[in-house]
Amino acid sequence: MKEKECVMLNPSIPLVETQQGNVMGVVQNDIHIWRGIPYAAPPTGQLRWRAPQPAAPWQGERPANTFSCASWQDIEYCRELGGGDPGRFSEDCLYLNIWAPAVRPQPLPVMVWLHGGGYTIGAGGLPPYDGCALAKRDVVVVTLNYRLGHLGFFAHPALDGEDGECVHNFALLDQIAALRWVQDNIAAFGGDAQNVTLFGESAGARSVLSLMASPRAKGLFHKAIIQSGYTLPDTPREVALQKGIELAAHFNLPDATAEQLRALPAEAFWPLGAPLKIAPTPISGDAVLPQPMMETFFAGKQHPMPVLIGSNSDEASVMAVFGVDLAGQIAKLRRERRLGLGLIKLLYPGVKGDEELGRQVCRDMAFTTLGYVVMQAQQRVGEPCWRYWFDYVAETEHTTYANGAWHGNEVPYVFDTLTLAEPARNYVNDNDLAFARHIANYWVNFARHASRTCDVLHGPVRWPACVQGRDRLLRIGLNKFAGFKVENRFMGARMALFKRVMKHHVSLE
Repeated sequence: MKEKECVMLNPSIPLVETQQGNVMGVVQNDIHIWRGIPYAAPPTGQLRWRAPQPAAPWQGERPANTFSCASWQDIEYCRELGGGDPGRFSEDCLYLNIWAPAVRPQPLPVMVWLHGGGYTIGAGGLPPYDGCALAKRDVVVVTLNYRLGHLGFFAHPALDGEDGECVHNFALLDQIAALRWVQDNIAAFGGDAQNVTLFGESAGARSVLSLMASPRAKGLFHKAIIQSGYTLPDTPREVALQKGIELAAHFNLPDATAEQLRALPAEAFWPLGAPLKIAPTPISGDAVLPQPMMETFFAGKQHPMPVLIGSNSDEASVMAVFGVDLAGQIAKLRRERRLGLGLIKLLYPGVKGDEELGRQVCRDMAFTTLGYVVMQAQQRVGEPCWRYWFDYVAETEHTTYANGAWHGNEVPYVFDTLTLAEPARNYVNDNDLAFARHIANYWVNFARHASRTCDVLHGPVRWPACVQGRDRLLRIGLNKFAGFKVENRFMGARMALFKRVMKHHVSLE
């Protein structure tokens, strides 16, 4: 069936015809919702560690009223840090979810969400990602699951060159398959296939960046929102291959064949710790990411499109999860005389103590500087870039979040789901909810209007894009309190220094 033949069977009920078959959703407060639609075949058996294949067609009406299984992961870790309970796990996890207004007389902007979680936890059906509030703003929202951990990123000589190409980034291929499914089917759900915004947070943001650098994703989306992406370098293919050999040896397979590797139970991978655990980055050097992502952006060779990018004021909060000693990082600088500790202190006037200095330096090197780098890459290709700095903390939680907004805190503001997300739902008040509505409006305005010819987003203040050499940023929350302010050359000297450091590291890879 051709795309133009995909039509809604009845606009009053959530029954839609896709290229694979009919799906019946549910209605919730004038929003149509479809949960658990397969966008690819189950990546099990001989399809493990292969590019996703098309989903099989079905006859009759397929119920789409429950979320699918998530990829295998640590459930307690996801409950604590990933946004909630991901539910059941299965290697059969390639499904997506759609929210759309019940009445949609014209094609609506599409917003496709990639969840975060360090590529090891998360799911598209978690409570903070509920698409109802955004759909009420007349957009179509899509969330999805993708393969996690070693199921999503894996290299081993026994698998090398299968199907005539070198592929290691199976999770990215899942995301690409979902975007292709959107191109083929979203018109039937009221969406505009020519206006797709891809957005994500943390590893989801890193995925957006990777797809902007991937030749496989060209033309599948038209705008990008990057929330708290991080600057860790991609894993080189050679390193990934060696890690694959070590993992096979761990399972007593020193000369593993592809069949033996695929026979390992899916649940055996997620409990693995360092050094067998995957890095929270994609693998560079395969058909999906021929070049490291950062190298692509430094060269200004990313797919050209409008971009919205930013990070939070206490991103270092996530580093404790990875065992980073913030004060120890400053002590290391002092010992190794790298970067020049005197220069660092000059760039952070009034910051006292190694703990606080380490918190801010690590935050800016790992997160804040990425927005600056992407902004300059955007200017090289003549595309607008909206930058933000999120520093809002719920009114009753200033003591808990003493150093500002934690990694991931902005997500329920973006989705306007504060009353659904833990722990926010337990303490937010009307002022917090009103502030969240402003954030969600900005994000939807970007999806609807952003372009080369429309470079201002409207809201409580006019949010201008960085164009023609202008470095501008919207501060969202002023010192944790409600407010919006546009600033020029935000942390400009710090950003210029850390960009040079990043570029030097990329050149050494």
